[in-house]
Amino acid sequence: MEHRRRGGRLVRAGAGLLALTGVLAGCSSEEAEGGSGALDAFHEQELSWEGCADYPDTAGEAALLELAPGSECARMDVPLDYEDPEGELASVAVLRVPARGESMGSLVYNPGGPGGSGVVGAALAFAGLAESEITERFDLVGFDPRGVGATSPAVDCYTDEEADTGVVPMGSQGTTVSFTEDDTREIMERCAEGSGGVEVLEHLGTRDTARDMDVLRAVLGEEELTYFGQSYGTRLGAVYAEQFPDRVRAMVLDGAMSPLEGSFDRRVNAYAGFQGAFDEMAATCAAETDCPLGTDPERATERFQEIVRPLREEPVPALGAELDFDGAVGGVISGLYSPQSWPRIIDGIAEVEEGRGDTLMQLIYDFGLRGPDGRWPNSLEANHAINCMDEERLTPEQGGELREATYAQALFMDPGVDVTDGARDGCEAWPVEPELGFPHAEDIEGLPDTLVVSITGDPSTPHAGGIELADTLGSALLTVEGEGHGIVSLGSNECVDEAAARYLIDLEVPEKGATCTL
Repeated sequence: MEHRRRGGRLVRAGAGLLALTGVLAGCSSEEAEGGSGALDAFHEQELSWEGCADYPDTAGEAALLELAPGSECARMDVPLDYEDPEGELASVAVLRVPARGESMGSLVYNPGGPGGSGVVGAALAFAGLAESEITERFDLVGFDPRGVGATSPAVDCYTDEEADTGVVPMGSQGTTVSFTEDDTREIMERCAEGSGGVEVLEHLGTRDTARDMDVLRAVLGEEELTYFGQSYGTRLGAVYAEQFPDRVRAMVLDGAMSPLEGSFDRRVNAYAGFQGAFDEMAATCAAETDCPLGTDPERATERFQEIVRPLREEPVPALGAELDFDGAVGGVISGLYSPQSWPRIIDGIAEVEEGRGDTLMQLIYDFGLRGPDGRWPNSLEANHAINCMDEERLTPEQGGELREATYAQALFMDPGVDVTDGARDGCEAWPVEPELGFPHAEDIEGLPDTLVVSITGDPSTPHAGGIELADTLGSALLTVEGEGHGIVSLGSNECVDEAAARYLIDLEVPEKGATCTL
């Protein structure tokens, strides 16, 4: 199989970092994980900052980096396996945007996913916060988590051409794809082949990435971490807090994931959130006389099903490929994250009625950051691989139950036929069991004040999950009335920006019951 990335390269300790032999010899696994001596050489490495031209994986990502002029990039070495720090290394890609004024330190940022590039995400966040006190007082630092983007080894499971045609689905949840046991084994084998081997797949979980983030904290010269995470980045932040509570200065967790919900319930609740966003979109559409979903919001889901269900048997042409039922639902979901994309969804649905799927397909391309050169970042592949190390595995029977529960909560996704057979977990053949654990990040001692920001109409990480994360961590909660997924990085709401800035800069949390409105 031809692969398109440099994802499979591994180096041995001593070859790319420092003279680690002798320093690391004889370490126990406890020392390796705790950093008491075993990780000193990693913590003391110096980053060689340079231009960022070699870091983006696609032309689209390269264009986004231009939103953060003055940014600089570097590579940081970490152990692939923290229980064997003398073994193979991973090289983590890091981007820094210097503070616009006098810097008070580094603000480490993760945009979500899992699988989202922190290198690209930090550039986007800087652009959104270009007039905020946050970027005036902090160096904004993003990194590509292990397996992602410019970090090496990077997950690589299929080619760009296969991504365009959608012939290699990674998971059954949220789709009508039917997997066999052989299919799930092939997924794992292709990911292992393209990503550097089975041993790489075993070390892509959030707990290892949190350890990488602690190495980054030390390398940046920070005694305590100041962190800003969105969506999945809130999970990463919570896990870091669980593992290193005494090394936290401040954390903003925006678009929060509950640490208490198991994988089954969290997925069902997320899809219910998308149904809520679909209903809100349909209500705005109904006010227009030419709305393809009709003028009665109560019938919008039924009307949508009438339009897209035939695509199961007869896909429509779309940007040189074909849009089928799963593609149409995926395009809609891609646009439901932000109300600014709702008009494009409505146009795309009307276009499907006319026999084409270009607009909904473009929504998928835009969400996945597919570049104009036809190249895709590896975010979806990394998403799959990281989730395989985090999420609870479902039996085929549970996979069928998940589909039934999903369609009960998100009717617009219902294909109208029984597709519970073949709903196998795409991680079924993964070489090791997941390690995150649910619930997690509970009863953390010594954690300072943190801040959870949650939008009441968040379609992907419902508000209830934000409340649960705040309760679990003992965080202050800023409730934001409105629709959308993530708000702090946009810098578009003065109330939210002021609250986040006062907390990050002065460590002043909002009062109990504080709210903002979009």
